[in-house]
Amino acid sequence: MAEAVRFVSAEEVRKVLTYQHLIPVLEDTLKQYSVTKNVKIIQPCKTLIEVKENNGLCLIMPCYSAADNIIATKLVTVFPQNKDIPSHDAAIVVFSSTNGKLLSVIDGTVITAMRTAAVTVIATKYLSVPEPKVLAIIGSGVQARSHFAALTTSFTFSQVNVWSRNKANARMFGDDTGAKVCGTIEEAVKDADVIVTATGSKQPLLMKDWVKAGTHINAVGAPLGECQEVDSELTRSSIVYVEDYEMAHKYSGELGASKAEVFGEIGEVIGGQKQNFRNKNTMFISLGMAIEDCVSAKLVYKNITNNL
Repeated sequence: MAEAVRFVSAEEVRKVLTYQHLIPVLEDTLKQYSVTKNVKIIQPCKTLIEVKENNGLCLIMPCYSAADNIIATKLVTVFPQNKDIPSHDAAIVVFSSTNGKLLSVIDGTVITAMRTAAVTVIATKYLSVPEPKVLAIIGSGVQARSHFAALTTSFTFSQVNVWSRNKANARMFGDDTGAKVCGTIEEAVKDADVIVTATGSKQPLLMKDWVKAGTHINAVGAPLGECQEVDSELTRSSIVYVEDYEMAHKYSGELGASKAEVFGEIGEVIGGQKQNFRNKNTMFISLGMAIEDCVSAKLVYKNITNNL
């Protein structure tokens, strides 16, 4: 009898996926991706479908990893006008690359939040000052919370500041995490060694004059061309790193607005092919890649089934 397809819920993902295990896997994956893309890792650019009548999007993100022996595709929907349900939903479909068999359908919301934050940790490890003390998070949603969890697990911050347009959410974030709720973005970021922007804003929120020298910025909330969180002058004056050159130039709202030059991929820094500049302003523009979902899904599937 053929083995049944394993459906994995968000709650099951939360139980088996930890930053302790995910971060080193993704660090190695990013390094291998920059070295072996289009050879051992096949990852076409994501496909975007607009649902104009409901102001929605569907993104399709396929990937084949020879080393992991799987083919995986994530489907993500984004409907920002949703009121009583989340604006984002996602599922990851996993196949064996040996025989093409469907292995699992895994909830993609938790994986997306965690792998994005884990990649930010990796970028911060290589690009920030060696012992960052002050963290500023701009935003108070799912990504803000996952970034707080991942970064405070990996670094010892003496202070965490948060700012959000939604003041009630900001207060709740502060109550839940112990972060200092700030009245302005400038207050939140002026002493920060590490900044995370996670808002989805279509207008720049983080200004150059507010950021001290040597700050590392993780720009997370502008994965599409219509979004921009960081002032173009700040982006152009920073040393910019991305996950993938082609995808960044095609999709990044920050690059589209600023026309800034990309210095390197974070995988190239990990592999020693590109330099880091810890004493200068650096920016990691996070768009998310299918290979990150692929290896994260494999980790979940392996932990649940003891297969692969």
